[in-house]
Amino acid sequence: MISSTRLFDIPSYQLEKYPNSKMFVTKTNGEWVGISTQEFLNQVMIVSRGLIAFGVAKGDNVALVSNNRYEWNIMDIAIQQIGGIVVPMYPNISENDYKYIFNDAEIKLCVVSNLELHQKIEHIRSEVQTLEHLFTFDQIEGCHHWTEIHDNAEKTDVQLVKDQMNLVQNGDLATIIYTSGTTGNPKGVMLSHKNILSNVGSCIGSIPADNNSRVLSFLPICHIYERMLHYLYMQIGCSIHFAESMDTIGDNIREVNPHVFSAVPRLIEKVFDKIMAKGDDLTGIKRKLFFWAVALGEEYDVVGKSAWYKFKLGIARKLIFKKWQEALGGNVNAIASGSAALQPRLARIFLAAGIPILEGYGLSETSPVVSVNCFISGIRIGTVGAVIDGVEVKIAEDGEILVKGPNVMMGYYKLPELTAEVIDADGWFHTGDIGLFQEGKYLKITDRKKEIFKTSGGKYIVPQVMENKFKESRFIEQIMVIGESEKFPAAFIVPNFAYIAEWAKHKSIDLGDFSNHSITTNKFVISKIQEDIDNFNKEFGNWEQIKKFALLENEFSIDGDELTPTLKLKRKKILAKYDQVYKSIFCD
Repeated sequence: MISSTRLFDIPSYQLEKYPNSKMFVTKTNGEWVGISTQEFLNQVMIVSRGLIAFGVAKGDNVALVSNNRYEWNIMDIAIQQIGGIVVPMYPNISENDYKYIFNDAEIKLCVVSNLELHQKIEHIRSEVQTLEHLFTFDQIEGCHHWTEIHDNAEKTDVQLVKDQMNLVQNGDLATIIYTSGTTGNPKGVMLSHKNILSNVGSCIGSIPADNNSRVLSFLPICHIYERMLHYLYMQIGCSIHFAESMDTIGDNIREVNPHVFSAVPRLIEKVFDKIMAKGDDLTGIKRKLFFWAVALGEEYDVVGKSAWYKFKLGIARKLIFKKWQEALGGNVNAIASGSAALQPRLARIFLAAGIPILEGYGLSETSPVVSVNCFISGIRIGTVGAVIDGVEVKIAEDGEILVKGPNVMMGYYKLPELTAEVIDADGWFHTGDIGLFQEGKYLKITDRKKEIFKTSGGKYIVPQVMENKFKESRFIEQIMVIGESEKFPAAFIVPNFAYIAEWAKHKSIDLGDFSNHSITTNKFVISKIQEDIDNFNKEFGNWEQIKKFALLENEFSIDGDELTPTLKLKRKKILAKYDQVYKSIFCD
């Protein structure tokens, strides 16, 4: 448990217990520049006063569409402490999603980070009747800069803000986080101060950090995973450093020398790929030692290793793995991994290297953490760790993971029927994931009950919505989106053979004997389908876009056991049948 009762109490708690001269740190003109806890709170109060002057009242929804930066955190706390509701959004979703969310949440005021996002919102602004004010964090000619909020602070007395703060209760709605829905429209997850604070309190012991620690932030703060960690870091007094961009993470890690940072499996994969590429460049004894150490790491387990193994591992850490640690700044106590499944092989190798990856499990609906591998409760590779304090998990008869606790959401915004579908009368949240307990303690995810899946970058993919859109192409008869826990989504595509035959005749394109094989291997057919894929991709967020596809020669059918009697895809059957095609897509 923690003493803060509202999320906006956390910075004041830090000021009292761990005043920090570098609460948030940003690289500016080549130098890492910090803002103190006191200055942060001063700016928060000014922004709260300015928001009231611009008409933001208790219960109003305010949107933040931005990259990670300390201004985001200032807005977040400033909105909350006057009773406003923070609606964070990814900077790279489609305009259609922005339009839906803005209208569904009836956004009153919005702050974006840059010109590109400002243009996106301006483009839909005429279709969002509730949006009264749009500001930018960046200084952009012709746009309203967020300092205009500061400039209006003098119109509001400080006491009015304090009065508003006193009205906000622990159980009040703090934020609405929109996630992809199976119907195609995002759904708003309502989280209270209590929901998120309970998660902060339960996870503090899981993170090996304190008020002397430096952390590096680069995962999107609009996601509840990184956001909850920000609150946790603030609570224990860490200095939060913002990476300049995804391209500079390596340099930033070496400059900051963080003790902790969070990551998704995709990033860990990229780090590992770079390490292995350097190993490939080695020659002679150095190369042999490198791959000997990697092979040793692949055998690593935290339980029951022999003294001989530990002796060899000690040598490997001194000769090889020490350089890995130095590449990550030399001070990393742990990497917090979530949002998607981590390859057990990578978990073993990094643990062997003395770089613990603490993999956890959760959902936006659970604020987000349900379970986590950590030093206190133990680490079990291949699982997502033990259930955190204060949270209950049980496995339903069909294997579905059910969760109950103070971290479970208030419900879906304006969707009471959908809320009732996932939270039963006894308060159990139905996750849609299938799992089991190992050793009676460690949760293991074994399957997805729903068809929604995540890439290794932790982004949700909703296959049916995408499939229905891509099938609008006259060249595509059937399509199945694939790529769970892979770097990107891809697709199996069955062409519309009859239509393509006619199209080819009209265009005087030689399809050989017009067999299915000749059609699926024809460069003009492939090019035309690629063109359609590229066009439809524009309607989806960057992470949803189909990066590769394979053309199949045979249609999915009931007789072939690829379709149900109601013509739904039997996804597992198809994946098994086309396993080699799948590997050719993702193993190139």
